[in-house]
Amino acid sequence: MSNLPQPTAVPQADHRPLGQMHKGYSGHVFHIAAADHSASLPAAEMERRLIELGFVEGAKVTILHEGLFGRDPIAVRVNGTTVALRRREAMAILVS
Repeated sequence: MSNLPQPTAVPQADHRPLGQMHKGYSGHVFHIAAADHSASLPAAEMERRLIELGFVEGAKVTILHEGLFGRDPIAVRVNGTTVALRRREAMAILVS
Protein backbone atom coordinates (compact mmCIF):
# COMPACT_ATOMS: atom_id res chain seq x y z
CA MET A 1 0.00 0.00 0.00
CA SER A 2 1.21 3.42 -0.92
CA ASN A 3 0.96 6.45 1.33
CA LEU A 4 0.83 8.83 -1.63
CA PRO A 5 -2.21 11.09 -1.78
CA GLN A 6 -4.74 10.13 -4.40
CA PRO A 7 -5.66 12.76 -7.00
CA THR A 8 -9.11 14.22 -6.60
CA ALA A 9 -11.34 14.76 -9.60
CA VAL A 10 -13.24 18.00 -10.10
CA PRO A 11 -16.94 17.20 -9.72
CA GLN A 12 -18.77 17.52 -13.04
CA ALA A 13 -21.84 18.82 -11.21
CA ASP A 14 -20.04 22.15 -10.78
CA HIS A 15 -19.82 22.66 -14.55
CA ARG A 16 -23.00 22.46 -16.61
CA PRO A 17 -23.87 23.43 -20.17
CA LEU A 18 -25.25 26.95 -20.56
CA GLY A 19 -28.03 25.45 -22.70
CA GLN A 20 -29.49 23.73 -19.61
CA MET A 21 -29.78 26.93 -17.59
CA HIS A 22 -32.87 29.09 -17.23
CA LYS A 23 -33.65 32.81 -17.49
CA GLY A 24 -31.90 34.74 -14.73
CA TYR A 25 -28.91 32.38 -14.45
CA SER A 26 -25.56 34.12 -13.91
CA GLY A 27 -22.17 32.44 -13.88
CA HIS A 28 -18.81 32.28 -15.61
CA VAL A 29 -17.59 30.37 -18.65
CA PHE A 30 -15.51 27.41 -17.55
CA HIS A 31 -14.74 25.79 -20.91
CA ILE A 32 -15.93 25.48 -24.52
CA ALA A 33 -16.61 21.84 -25.38
CA ALA A 34 -18.09 21.82 -28.88
CA ALA A 35 -18.85 18.42 -30.38
CA ASP A 36 -19.55 17.62 -34.03
CA HIS A 37 -23.06 16.41 -33.19
CA SER A 38 -24.02 19.51 -31.14
CA ALA A 39 -24.80 21.77 -34.11
CA SER A 40 -24.75 21.97 -37.87
CA LEU A 41 -21.15 23.25 -37.85
CA PRO A 42 -17.98 21.21 -37.29
CA ALA A 43 -16.79 21.37 -33.66
CA ALA A 44 -13.71 23.49 -34.43
CA GLU A 45 -15.78 26.07 -36.32
CA MET A 46 -18.41 26.24 -33.55
CA GLU A 47 -15.70 26.73 -30.91
CA ARG A 48 -14.07 29.49 -32.99
CA ARG A 49 -17.38 31.34 -33.44
CA LEU A 50 -18.27 31.15 -29.75
CA ILE A 51 -14.85 32.52 -28.79
CA GLU A 52 -15.26 35.37 -31.33
CA LEU A 53 -18.61 36.22 -29.69
CA GLY A 54 -16.83 36.59 -26.33
CA PHE A 55 -17.43 33.20 -24.72
CA VAL A 56 -13.90 32.84 -23.34
CA GLU A 57 -12.89 31.13 -20.10
CA GLY A 58 -13.75 33.32 -17.13
CA ALA A 59 -16.25 35.53 -18.99
CA LYS A 60 -19.34 36.49 -16.95
CA VAL A 61 -22.60 35.26 -18.54
CA THR A 62 -26.24 35.97 -17.71
CA ILE A 63 -29.32 34.55 -19.45
CA LEU A 64 -31.61 37.53 -20.08
CA HIS A 65 -34.44 36.00 -22.11
CA GLU A 66 -35.78 32.68 -23.40
CA GLY A 67 -37.88 32.17 -26.52
CA LEU A 68 -41.55 31.34 -26.11
CA PHE A 69 -41.57 27.99 -27.89
CA GLY A 70 -39.17 25.43 -26.50
CA ARG A 71 -37.30 28.23 -24.65
CA ASP A 72 -35.25 28.71 -27.82
CA PRO A 73 -33.34 30.90 -28.68
CA ILE A 74 -31.85 32.47 -25.57
CA ALA A 75 -30.47 35.98 -25.10
CA VAL A 76 -27.19 35.90 -23.17
CA ARG A 77 -25.17 38.83 -21.86
CA VAL A 78 -21.48 37.96 -22.04
CA ASN A 79 -19.09 40.57 -20.59
CA GLY A 80 -21.52 43.41 -21.34
CA THR A 81 -22.54 42.30 -24.86
CA THR A 82 -25.93 40.70 -25.57
CA VAL A 83 -25.88 37.69 -27.92
CA ALA A 84 -28.68 35.41 -29.15
CA LEU A 85 -27.85 31.69 -29.20
CA ARG A 86 -29.70 28.51 -30.01
CA ARG A 87 -29.86 26.12 -27.05
CA ARG A 88 -27.95 23.48 -29.03
CA GLU A 89 -25.12 25.99 -29.52
CA ALA A 90 -25.21 26.98 -25.84
CA MET A 91 -24.76 23.30 -24.91
CA ALA A 92 -21.11 23.66 -25.99
CA ILE A 93 -20.46 26.31 -23.30
CA LEU A 94 -19.71 24.85 -19.86
CA VAL A 95 -20.42 27.29 -17.03
CA SER A 96 -19.93 27.32 -13.29
